[in-house]
Amino acid sequence: MSEPLPIAVLVSGTGTNLQALLDTVHGREAEIVAVASSTAEAPALARAESRGVPCAVFARAHYPDREARDRALGEWLDERAARLVVLAGYMELLTPQFLARFPGAVINVHPSLLPAFPGLGAIEQALAYGVKVFGVTVHFVDEGVDSGPVILQRALELPHAREREEVLRALRPLEHGLLTEAVRLYARGALRADPANPRRTIIDVPAQRGGDG
Repeated sequence: MSEPLPIAVLVSGTGTNLQALLDTVHGREAEIVAVASSTAEAPALARAESRGVPCAVFARAHYPDREARDRALGEWLDERAARLVVLAGYMELLTPQFLARFPGAVINVHPSLLPAFPGLGAIEQALAYGVKVFGVTVHFVDEGVDSGPVILQRALELPHAREREEVLRALRPLEHGLLTEAVRLYARGALRADPANPRRTIIDVPAQRGGDG
């Protein structure tokens, strides 16, 4: 069995996606070696600390600019030997310099079926548009806003949804499932770019061994 993939998780809020990773892939396919937050008040930090995962806060206000913040963040993640960076409710934009430090190794979970409703307030955007099908996307992060190659998506019909919290509750299990599956696939080396479409990610499925028939 191969060694677990060392991953870092960036958080800003309650940390339910972080908890899903701690409960499923941590210590198995992956090892969460660092959790960094944009705010010291994030409840997600307590989830990581309870499992003995090193934590640090990189608040934008503590640095002269985003570049300095991301440089310090990247150096700390390098010290922890993280090979994949997972954005789990991280409410900050990352600089091109940070992404270049971890090329093809930053993934994000977003509460919409991208390319529909990118950016902040995705659920609110969808509700305002009047859609009846919502969803979740896990994608690689590039320099755009939720524009990187799609890894996994799943849709959910909510024809009577009216409130953000109602949709969020319904989508949360999808987020947890897709994000943990994406980390597993990355750890197995099963993800690669589609040469025919830079917006897509190919998932290599192991060949099934046939019987003697």
